[in-house]
Amino acid sequence: MTDSNVSVERLSASGSSRLEASGLLADLGAVIPLVAAPMAGGPSTPALVLAAAEAGGLGLLAGGYKTPDQLAQQITEVRAGVSSFGVNLFGVNLFAPNPVPIDKDVFVEYAKSLRELAATYNLSLDEVGALEDDDEWAAKIDMLVADPAPVVSFTFGLPSAEVVRRLRKVGSLVFQTVTNPNEAQQAAALGVDGLVVQSDKAGGHSGTLTPATPVEQVPLADLLDRVRSSVQLPIWAAGGISTPTGVRDALAHGAEAAVVGSVLLRSPESGASKPYKAALADTNRTETVVTTAFSGRPARALRNAFVDRFHTVAPNGYPAIHHLTSPIRKAAAAANDPESINIWAGTGYRDATEEPAANILRRLAESC
Repeated sequence: MTDSNVSVERLSASGSSRLEASGLLADLGAVIPLVAAPMAGGPSTPALVLAAAEAGGLGLLAGGYKTPDQLAQQITEVRAGVSSFGVNLFGVNLFAPNPVPIDKDVFVEYAKSLRELAATYNLSLDEVGALEDDDEWAAKIDMLVADPAPVVSFTFGLPSAEVVRRLRKVGSLVFQTVTNPNEAQQAAALGVDGLVVQSDKAGGHSGTLTPATPVEQVPLADLLDRVRSSVQLPIWAAGGISTPTGVRDALAHGAEAAVVGSVLLRSPESGASKPYKAALADTNRTETVVTTAFSGRPARALRNAFVDRFHTVAPNGYPAIHHLTSPIRKAAAAANDPESINIWAGTGYRDATEEPAANILRRLAESC
């Protein structure tokens, strides 16, 4: 495992003002130890991935909720863009199947509770059934084997050892999102190249492999130490990192890189909706909550009327609940209504600014 402390100390001795990439990230061509997180559902765009490359870091395209063709088009766009910087520096994240099937009666009851809200957007949930899909998993893997990306990462579930082998055979580095040492050991047994270690402070969905069980609330530094004691793999740290100090702390505890998401959400390159960006800047919103109300999987979001109304009655059940609430969330975004959208946000959301994403990442890479 690369010892990130060595690179930090070397920087301090040389008087440099920038943290330098190391390990696998440096091998990929990165010059700063920053990764722009994959934020599915709109926020992560090719422009955001290109901004990360421009800053000298790595950006991950969010493959979730896209068709294979849509994802392939974005990969083509990003590959052409990063080549103008003289690098092949990007990655793709996929949702590995780990369904949480929902009881039909439970689904119907939750749909009933949503009807009044849906009607305000001229939507009907009367004939909606529980849609259980795998986000076109096999087709996306085949596409990434035929058209390899430098990095492929997984979240929600574990790929098979065969999928890991196929991707590595075509030259992709494979990373797995984990939230505890046990998950790290499971991922290591599959032959992955590295881990994204995500704390409970992360915005959006938790990468936990056991979504029906609450994620343990462990400071990121402690979680990194625990995982490093459990497996010998390169680590990228994620969850609540939004300042240069946070980046340095992650590196000091053995991470090669810091993965940041919420701090980028208000940037021009972010595809977050107008009401989403405005809500992040709203000083009256002061609390994030881990809830299953929007998708049936635990995810950290800013409190709004939807969370207040449905958090306590929301069942586990992914992807069925995601598909059920998706039309409401889309209609609310189109109506510029922040009270019925998922405002995914990590605990560092207050540090998000409207600056260009490359500037934000460069600032996060400042060593002092």
